[in-house]
Amino acid sequence: MDRLWMRAVRGRWRTLFVVLCLCELRSVSGQARYSIPEEQAEGSFVGNIARDLGLDVARLGAGKARIITKGGRQYVDLKRDKGTLVIQERIDREELCGKTTPCSFTFDIILENPIQLYRVTVEVVDINDNSPSFPKPEIHLKIAESVTLGTRFSLANADDPDVGLNDIQKYILKPLDNFKLEIQNQPNGRKVIEMVLEKPLDREQEESLTLMLIASDGGEPHRSGTARIQITVLDANDNAPVCTQPVYKVDVRENSPAGTLIATVSASDADAGLNGDVTYSTPYITNEAEQMFDINVHEGEIKIIGKLDFEKSKSYELNVQASDHGGYTDTCKVFINIIDENDNVPTIKLMSFSQSIPEDSPPGATVAVFNVNDDDADGNGVVKCAINADVPFKIESSLAGYYTIVTENFLDRESVPEYNVTITVSDRGSPPLSSSQNVNVQISDVNDNPPEFRQSEYGKTVAENNPPGFSVLTVSAGDADWGRNARVSYFLEEKEVHGAAVSSFVSVHPESGVVRALRSFDYEQIKSFDFNVSARDSGSPPLSSAAAVRILIRDQNDNAPQVLYPVPPHAETVPRSADAGYLVTKVVAVDVDCGQNAWLSYKVQHKFATDRGALFEVGLHNGEMRTVRRVTDKDAVKQRLTVVVEDNGRPSRSATVAVNVALADGFPEVPRSEFADDFSEDDDDRLTFYLVSALAAVSFLFVACSLLIVSLKVYRWRRSRVPYRSDLPVIPYYPPRYCDTLGTAGTLPHVYSYEACAAAKGHVTNTQAVSQSLVSVDGADADVPRGGEQTSGNCSRMSTLVSQMSTFVSIYVCFQNLYHGEALFLY
Repeated sequence: MDRLWMRAVRGRWRTLFVVLCLCELRSVSGQARYSIPEEQAEGSFVGNIARDLGLDVARLGAGKARIITKGGRQYVDLKRDKGTLVIQERIDREELCGKTTPCSFTFDIILENPIQLYRVTVEVVDINDNSPSFPKPEIHLKIAESVTLGTRFSLANADDPDVGLNDIQKYILKPLDNFKLEIQNQPNGRKVIEMVLEKPLDREQEESLTLMLIASDGGEPHRSGTARIQITVLDANDNAPVCTQPVYKVDVRENSPAGTLIATVSASDADAGLNGDVTYSTPYITNEAEQMFDINVHEGEIKIIGKLDFEKSKSYELNVQASDHGGYTDTCKVFINIIDENDNVPTIKLMSFSQSIPEDSPPGATVAVFNVNDDDADGNGVVKCAINADVPFKIESSLAGYYTIVTENFLDRESVPEYNVTITVSDRGSPPLSSSQNVNVQISDVNDNPPEFRQSEYGKTVAENNPPGFSVLTVSAGDADWGRNARVSYFLEEKEVHGAAVSSFVSVHPESGVVRALRSFDYEQIKSFDFNVSARDSGSPPLSSAAAVRILIRDQNDNAPQVLYPVPPHAETVPRSADAGYLVTKVVAVDVDCGQNAWLSYKVQHKFATDRGALFEVGLHNGEMRTVRRVTDKDAVKQRLTVVVEDNGRPSRSATVAVNVALADGFPEVPRSEFADDFSEDDDDRLTFYLVSALAAVSFLFVACSLLIVSLKVYRWRRSRVPYRSDLPVIPYYPPRYCDTLGTAGTLPHVYSYEACAAAKGHVTNTQAVSQSLVSVDGADADVPRGGEQTSGNCSRMSTLVSQMSTFVSIYVCFQNLYHGEALFLY
């Protein structure tokens, strides 16, 4: 017997395993169904949901797959990394479904990007984990000894939360001396257990009897429950109570207040006196019904004592027992039907919600998925969903009870950055109930707007000699986008300015847009330059725009005047017969600045003056040095004048030049050594070489001029009393890159060099000094430092060129003076 029993058990488990495997494999059109035994341990395998739904395991992770349950408890957990379902908490089938079979629960699996929804049903298979139990452990019966054979006594049914084979299969009564047990199956599936009297009772022999009622199920292993029946034998009572009607049917609205009378049962007893007094009770009522209803023991009135809820229980069944004091009973049934009322407001639950959607989302893009539930029945549970009309969205229905909010039109974040969507759900009850939920949808930015500068062109005037790092101006651009797409960076577009990269002149800060000078500007080298600054956002791909920037350099008085002529130790000779206004020489100076910074004025610092006043004066604007009176015998033979040249800048800059003047009665050669104490010379070897070369070149001219001077000496003596005015030749020289001051008042437009025929050594010395000055000026174009610094090679070439030019100038001057009958000495 034990072997047969074990084989049967094994066969049943094999069958159950095959059924579970078949149920696991079912997954049709977005749904999956599994079957698991109840009371499984946490972490137990339920099924491979990825395989059954045809999904890749990576898709579960990328789509943030998660389980959405309708109720508050989640029995199953999703392992996204494996694509499997496992038990999350212990499942009690009896707690979940009660007697309902088959027992299952449903949940949804939702994935995002894109949103996908799958429904999964898990059937919970019952196991024999509950023993049958009776409502009361002891049953007390009073039976009269005169009860006829065949009298039936109703007994309480045992209850087993399990279902199917694990439910109660049989009842056993022990002992069977006086009674036998009969079980009747009713159409509703319930069983009526009755104890039938087979042997008359004799109170005189036994005043009480004790029986055991055993209920056992068919599970493996078998489980059973017992109830003790205590029978008190009473004296004879001939008639039993009889119910007025065997079945009562009552309709009661849910939410009826406590104390509402719903039905009155009645029974009659033919006996008189105490044996005919009938009482009413519900000995076999369920715990739930006992909390909802109460029966009056003497009147049979059934009233509501709890809160009826159609959504929890739609009907109740009461077994009312009418009993007399003699132990006779009769039972009637009361069927209570609960009528639904529209007392449940529809609920809205967001399943998935995109708090922000890109502004370039096409129409039909999913914004949110929500579930609507109404626990009411029929029309009270039918719902209608809507959203406010001032948003570019609409509602579409997906699975039963699920709705999707999608975009209806194109979006533009720059116009409307966010929307407040109000979801309204109403049922069809009377009156209808509704609920609403607000959802804020942010429109995420897309880089669809390029930066725009506040100005298309920027201009700034900067004074020269600015310090490096000086902030010139600030460019600013705005972007209508948001966040990273509106983060603007500034860049300098490369180009060449005067043969150099513009990045060597200025820089632009990438965040603030501040344009800074990288070098100190020199107006004399560059007066203005243009470049472009581009503004680029941080979007993907980035967008950009450009603005033109023009920088103007403003001149400053940063250059002192430079004296080109005369060059010390050159000396001028003035005859004592010279009258007032006699042109002694002309001071020629230039200023490389512009405008009023280059306006030059001249004045003499007098060192030699007699009681008759200064002998010489210089023109304020033209630099011409003339005598202001006639020469007298009291005037010193040698005079050294200092001419100060000032520009018109603020503050002004100046330069000085020493002019040596010798007063002579005739034209004798004035030894240069006489002025040796007044001058300091640098007689190095290089200068000696230049002097010897120059003397050799003009020696033959010096001899010719000496003969002419002797012949004219007598002629000059005759005209010594005649007023004399010199007309010196002017040789123009234009130094490169000097500011154009043409038309500016008080500024010389050209530079002049004055030369006259003279003695050999003095002539060559003066000519060489002039050449050195000219080389110093020309050096500005060749990036030679100001102040006259030159390499020895450049100096030699320029000196040779100037010496040759001076030779021809001397010849021209000599013949010019001979034509007028005049001769000058050049010292």
